Amino acid sequence: MRRVASILTALAAFVALVACSPETPRKPGALAATRGASSEYLVFYAEGKHDQALRAVESAGGTTVGEDPRLGYVLADGRGDRFVENLGADRAIVGVSPDRGIGFATGRGIGKAAFPDASSFTESRGGEPLAGRQWDMRMIGADRAHAKTPGSKQVLVGIIDTGVDGKHPDIAPNFDRELSRNFVTDKPRDENGETLDGPCEAKNCKDPVDADDDGHGTHVASTIGSPLNGIGIAGVAPGVRLVNIRAGQDSGFFFLKPSLDALTYAADIGVDVANMSYYVDPWLFNCANNRSDTRKQQLEQQGIITGMQRAIDYARKKGVTLVSALGNGSTDLGRPTVDDKSPGYPEGDQKVRKVDNSCINVPAESNGVLSVSALGPSGRKAIYSDYGTEQTDLSAPGGDVLDGKGAKATRSILAAAPERVLRAAGRIDASGKPKNADVVRDCEGGSCSYYQYLDGTSMAAPHATGVAALIVSRFGKPGSGGLTLAPATVEDLLYKSATQKACPTPRQYVYKAYGESQTHDCEGEPSRNGFYGRGIVDAWKAATFEP
Repeated sequence: MRRVASILTALAAFVALVACSPETPRKPGALAATRGASSEYLVFYAEGKHDQALRAVESAGGTTVGEDPRLGYVLADGRGDRFVENLGADRAIVGVSPDRGIGFATGRGIGKAAFPDASSFTESRGGEPLAGRQWDMRMIGADRAHAKTPGSKQVLVGIIDTGVDGKHPDIAPNFDRELSRNFVTDKPRDENGETLDGPCEAKNCKDPVDADDDGHGTHVASTIGSPLNGIGIAGVAPGVRLVNIRAGQDSGFFFLKPSLDALTYAADIGVDVANMSYYVDPWLFNCANNRSDTRKQQLEQQGIITGMQRAIDYARKKGVTLVSALGNGSTDLGRPTVDDKSPGYPEGDQKVRKVDNSCINVPAESNGVLSVSALGPSGRKAIYSDYGTEQTDLSAPGGDVLDGKGAKATRSILAAAPERVLRAAGRIDASGKPKNADVVRDCEGGSCSYYQYLDGTSMAAPHATGVAALIVSRFGKPGSGGLTLAPATVEDLLYKSATQKACPTPRQYVYKAYGESQTHDCEGEPSRNGFYGRGIVDAWKAATFEP
């Protein structure tokens, strides 16, 4: 179920690699009982083959229950593996994916045993009360950029994630509740009857648009656009509007269809930049025709690759710049060899299979997406961050508790956290006091707000998203509902304003922690390499340079 394998065996005892739902043993035979049950599938058809696809569904014994011509798929109800295989035999069909939970966010939770006490934290240096803890903003010059270009309210930033706590005091001023949407219905249990999201908190299991029962999306939104309001922290672009476009379950898993719905909705309402700090699939790597996969599994992966690419293309054509987390697998994505984590949902279905560079992580390796690697406070590539010359477009601070002697929370990224989530997890006591150093409370102005330290490429991507929002604020032209700037132009200006950084010397960088070591090989030139891409995003340059 976990997306990211352990980086170092000894390290696993000190740092949790990925925030995800609790794992429970699979009940023998539980999945087998569902194999023949009727299920809904997203059936993707070739261009111009809509009518033939409808006939194929009927011929395979299924029923069409919906469709989206924008992305070229029909939603079909069918029974068992044979239904999928029969569909796949029709030349009009290019992919068939079940409408179920298939992925999760790439943020890394912080194990409390890894940290010193709070007395080691950096004190405020002026600005927002917790600004002194934001080494990440100083690294990219965002603290200086605020005075020049804080971002415009005519710029919409979409957070496609687990939700956003729109009532958080350090998010609410910039939160657009009217435009926010939730495309997810909570699932208390998975197909095996095991706990997935747990009991529903809202009527019909549909959370309100200003809720986040996970905390991941709130952290991302805060990094992008927490306002300058004398509370807590400030984001990279503190003047933009934030729109929650929820596609992830409370447990952190994502459905393919909500991801497609989120992207098309972002496009249709005029979102300028969308952040996607997650991956979509039960497969760590999506392979179109891996020989070790069943025909049904091949069709599922083909559907994920095709469907997400169509949604990405649709969004870009409507002016949405798309930013993604690269991944936390500590892997050279240009040279994958073995995938033993897939399919990661439901738990217990994993198998070992050989993979190669034709297999891709979605959306990080989809065309038209800017993928971001993570850096620690020293500027080195974070120990957990994926890399690759073809895959890394940009780099940004994502945190690395091990970037230095020992492990310290101050090396992670601090951003807003929902109080309700912290209370439910036992992270704060009855009086509201944080129990551990990875949670911070700010009570400036008479009311308290909460923040947490997290590591991950999930935390790196929103820094790039924020800089992209500053670029649209500066160079965008008036359009329907606000400012607009072509994604290709935003991408070009992000590259031009980034600070190039060469590979380390020697290029074979050795990470050491707790008596273990691992080597990552950085390839490429300062203008583009596997660790830093085309450079580290730079908010100050984006706010001041003239292209």
